[in-house]
Amino acid sequence: MMKSYMAKKGEITAKWHLVDISDKILGRTATKIAMVLMGKHRPEYTPHVDVGDFVVVVNAANVKVTGTSRGPERIYQRYSGYPSGRKVTTFKQMMAKKPEKVIREAVRRMLPKNRLGVVMLKKLKVYAGPEHPHQAQKPEPLDV
Repeated sequence: MMKSYMAKKGEITAKWHLVDISDKILGRTATKIAMVLMGKHRPEYTPHVDVGDFVVVVNAANVKVTGTSRGPERIYQRYSGYPSGRKVTTFKQMMAKKPEKVIREAVRRMLPKNRLGVVMLKKLKVYAGPEHPHQAQKPEPLDV
């Protein structure tokens, strides 16, 4: 009888990857980052177990967008919970204020919408500039 391999929680050791997204397209890089966070690049991928790797993204302030997601057309909404507490921000305002949040939101929307997706998103580290505090983990460069 053939048996399928199912990864267990303690069996997987996560690697660290470094992604430089200067002058790369936001959506295309976000899909590849989401795949690594989910662990779909590994042969031992199991849907209900977190088998993904850590991803460090640098130069988030230099990311490019194409198509209809440019400048004023792309908006980000949040709600404070109070009446008339809806806040709307454009892409250009977000890139000027918090470029890390643009990358994080793009990747978050491509991950599973459950508790496992929250755990996967915690493995994403985004920085606006080229410096990051994760040299001790020896991240290997990831081609996107």
